[in-house]
Formats: sequence, structure tokens, C-alpha cells
Amino acid sequence: MTALDQAKELAPEFSYHLLRNALERFQRNLGELEPGEYQAVYRSASKSYELESLVLASTEADGVVVPEAQIKASMDEVASRYASTREFLRDLETNGLDEDGLRRALHRELLFDGVMQRVSSKAAEISDIDVRLFYEMHHERFESPETRHARHILITLNPAYPENTRQAAEQRMQQVIDKLRGRSNRFADMARRFSECPTAMEGGQLGEIRRGMLYPELDKVLFGMEAQQISGIVETEIGLHVLMCDKIKPAKRIPLSRAEPRIREILDERRRRNCQKAWLNGLKPRQDS
Repeated sequence: MTALDQAKELAPEFSYHLLRNALERFQRNLGELEPGEYQAVYRSASKSYELESLVLASTEADGVVVPEAQIKASMDEVASRYASTREFLRDLETNGLDEDGLRRALHRELLFDGVMQRVSSKAAEISDIDVRLFYEMHHERFESPETRHARHILITLNPAYPENTRQAAEQRMQQVIDKLRGRSNRFADMARRFSECPTAMEGGQLGEIRRGMLYPELDKVLFGMEAQQISGIVETEIGLHVLMCDKIKPAKRIPLSRAEPRIREILDERRRRNCQKAWLNGLKPRQDS
């Protein structure tokens, strides 16, 4: 057994890694895990503990200090998840911890976070050119799709009811279409009178529709219509429909001036993450040399 393995067996900090991994992966305490689950948790905890140890032994960790208030706040946050102090302490004991051990583990975790923040602070600044390139290369992220405000009238198909057989339903729907011809202003009223959809109460209003929100048959027809146009009969699995396209809201791209703050957040996070990854990749060889 290596010195690190021996430290794991004794350290409450390692018990904390075990518990954290158990909760993240299986949403259960250590004692509730099956043997195979525990082995998986142990492997994950070993990796995270060893990485944490490596980072805290680096020169970048020199001088990093965690304020006592921050440790207390972390302790209080964990304790607040329990109904009582007794339940909190009992759960710690079940998982191989006590208050002092948890405090040490949280202090270590906060130190790790502090070192990683120090490392990521060395990432290059985001330039205006970086922002512009990201914007131009990811147009789809900054486009609001075309939408249409629509209404519909539904007559269901049900051979058990004479008025809802296919022939009767088609005749009824054609009569509705004939009454609406050239009179789109009457659509809401006709929906209230004839539609068998709950939207009838709202004049058949479907609201603002993006592509893919409706049945495919309706979607195809709606996005081929002009504003104020009324469709012919469209059949879906729930019955016969007539659509009206109230208005069209064209697709448009969010201007760079509005997108820039979010782009800078994305690029900053990416560069910080890449900076940390590169540092971690080079950390072990430096420590071993």
C-alpha cells in the first residue's frame, strides 16, 4: 500500500470525496451502496482526491488563504440541509466523518478552488476581434427563428358519432371554410362556434408558433401561408383542421452589441477552463521531476 493509499484510509478528507461522489453518482450515502457501486465511487473518489492533493502541493498553492468566514459559511450550508443538528451529526458519522473532519475537508476543497481560480486568472484577455469572430462563426446562436401567430378550428373524426364520421366531418368543415372565404375577421367567432378543441374558448388561438411545435401536417401548411390566409382542410391524427395565419414574425439576428456580453462570458469561461486544463496536464510531470 502506498503512502497515499494509507493517507486515504485515514483521512476524513478522503471520506468526504467518497461521500461527494456517492451523492453525485447514485444520490445515496455510502452505506446504502451496492458493492459494485461502492467500487465505482471509490475509483472516482481516488482520482478526485489525488488530483486535489497534486494541486495543493503545487507552487501555485503557496499563499492561497481561505478566510474562516468562508469555511463557516460552507459548514453552515451543509448543516442547513438537515432538520436538526443531531441528524446532521448522525449522517456525518454514518459516512466516516465528524464536524472537525468535514471542516478540514471543506477547507481543503476551498483551497483547491482558490488555486484553480488563481491559475485561470492567467488566461489571456478576450479581445474585440475574438468576440467578432465568435459572432460571425456562430450565427445560429444569435438568430431568433421565424414565428407565426395562428388560429385553428378542429373537427374530430370518430365513426361512433354520425356527425364525426369522415364524410360528415369533411362536409361540416367545408361549410366552415365557405363561410370564412374572404372574411378572415370572422375566424375567431367561427372557432368559438364550431371548433372541438379547447382553444375554441380563445377563438382558436394557438399563440406564437415556431417550426416543429405543431403536428407535422399543420406545421408544413402554416409555414407556407401568407399573413391572414386561411388554409384548406388539413388532417392530423386527431382530426380535421383549418388554419389561419394571423401574422408573421420574420427571423432576425440579435445584433452584436446585444450579443457581446454573453459572448465574452462564453469565451472567458472557455479560456479559463482551457488554461486550467493545460496547467493540470503539465502539473504531474513538473511534480515528478
